[in-house]
Amino acid sequence: MRSSDHTRDPCPWVILNDLGGAFAMGAIGGGIWHSIKGAKNSPKGERLVGALTAVKARAPVLGGNFAVWGGMFSTFDCAMKSIRQKEDPWNSITSGFITGGLLAARGGLKTATASAVVGGVLLALIEGVGIAFNRMMAEQNRPVRPQLPEDVAAGSPANGSPAPSSA
Repeated sequence: MRSSDHTRDPCPWVILNDLGGAFAMGAIGGGIWHSIKGAKNSPKGERLVGALTAVKARAPVLGGNFAVWGGMFSTFDCAMKSIRQKEDPWNSITSGFITGGLLAARGGLKTATASAVVGGVLLALIEGVGIAFNRMMAEQNRPVRPQLPEDVAAGSPANGSPAPSSA
């Protein structure tokens, strides 16, 4: 993508926006996950109480973990855009690599390197799927030239390609 994405907020604000969105996603997903887990691990008469207790204890923690990842990724993405002066998939891939490595840095160099590679590969896959999806949608929405009377007389189809030969 050559031009800047004008549908998003400018860089200092997008960090806060992504941080909040990541927290909400983690808290909601964690609420669903931990309610099921809490109900499953509770005795028969206490399933609802167990589910609510698990959600109150663990969902905000998971939301906070998501927020840390989202805030770090968005910060590095903005930094890469500023340093490189362009917006392309390499910014996201590099940001995922750096975020994954820094979040695992306490585990040692080997763990941080592995986590950085996983973060970079994961973001490369996400970017690749996004590019493929955009190309697929652009191909489907390509305008088709209307068929003119002279095209019908010449026997060529409306898309501008030559007519199939009848040999």
